Amino acid sequence: MLQYTRKYLAELLGTFAIVFAGCGSIVINQEYGGAITHSGIAATFGLVVMAMIYALGDVSGAHFNPAVSIAFTVAGKFPVKALVPYVLSQLAGAFLASMTLGYLFPSNELLGATIPKGLPMQSFILEGILTFFLMLVIIQVATGSKEQGMFAGLSIGSVVLLEAMFAGPVSGASMNPARSLAPAIVSGHTEHLWVYLTATTLGAIIAVPVAAFLKDNKTPG
Repeated sequence: MLQYTRKYLAELLGTFAIVFAGCGSIVINQEYGGAITHSGIAATFGLVVMAMIYALGDVSGAHFNPAVSIAFTVAGKFPVKALVPYVLSQLAGAFLASMTLGYLFPSNELLGATIPKGLPMQSFILEGILTFFLMLVIIQVATGSKEQGMFAGLSIGSVVLLEAMFAGPVSGASMNPARSLAPAIVSGHTEHLWVYLTATTLGAIIAVPVAAFLKDNKTPG
């Protein structure tokens, strides 16, 4: 029982750190005249993901993302019975982080919520593609369902940074349902939330058969 508690706590803490630092960088950038900059926000997301993978990967596998946990379950690499506790832990961490940011910066309207800058379908397609490639990298560098090892943190964190760098101004580059759900609910800005809950999950799931095909050593040629 204690072993499972450690895993759930690790998922909560890791997701808290990602939402607190990542969304926090957005909030601080808004509150202090662009002090962080767009590049700084992208770097913050990538670096905090990398740090949490190295810190907690050996404990829980460092999912920190419901879409990742769902995709690993679909791939048969993660037990179905552990999916709900993992997702609940991730959501708890994200909501605690957003509520903390709301307390620290009560005048901020969005608290880092992801809002499409153009048409919702544009962000839907973009988020699906972003999460597809993120999950593809995760599956390729993970050991089973665990994001751990020398290169996992660097690879996954770099993908998050890269995708946030170029897609952030359009869709917010969420790639994570928990990261979008918590600030949306806490700030009261739930418009277009469906984009970030469905596109990220679908993108991650689609990456599973593609990764399996790429890893199939029996494929001729």
